[in-house]
Amino acid sequence: MELLELAAKFGEIALAQHEMENRALEKAAVLVETRAKEKIGEYQEQTGPFIAWPELADATKADRLRQGYTENDPGLRSGAMRDSIEHIVLDSEAQVGSNDDHLVYFELGTSKQPPRSVLGGAVVDEMEKIINIVGESATAALIGEGVHGGRMQIDHD
Repeated sequence: MELLELAAKFGEIALAQHEMENRALEKAAVLVETRAKEKIGEYQEQTGPFIAWPELADATKADRLRQGYTENDPGLRSGAMRDSIEHIVLDSEAQVGSNDDHLVYFELGTSKQPPRSVLGGAVVDEMEKIINIVGESATAALIGEGVHGGRMQIDHD
């Protein structure tokens, strides 16, 4: 194999690796987004460094009922906060988050409200799956599998 051909093959591998990396990040981000949305409205046990969600205050429960919501579904009223959680993958980076300030207060807590981790807890919950997705993608790139699942052929002349 001539040097120019070898350089072209390395270029193909690099491109395939980048595309596979983005596909892996997309899968991982979808997992985290889905899990984060599932957390809202259900009390959560401690996961990793994130504390178990404490019971809603009696005043909060009463306020929820007064506004026509269920009494004891933490973080879930209209569903707007839950539905604001989205993901994006750009330039080999995945982001999962929300533009809803209420989720920030819910996640981190305030002086009057304890933290109830949605995003951080979702990452911890899905970490094993994320590691497997990234590992499979890295392995596929290293052994030369193409973007469409086919094996790249490298001549050994």
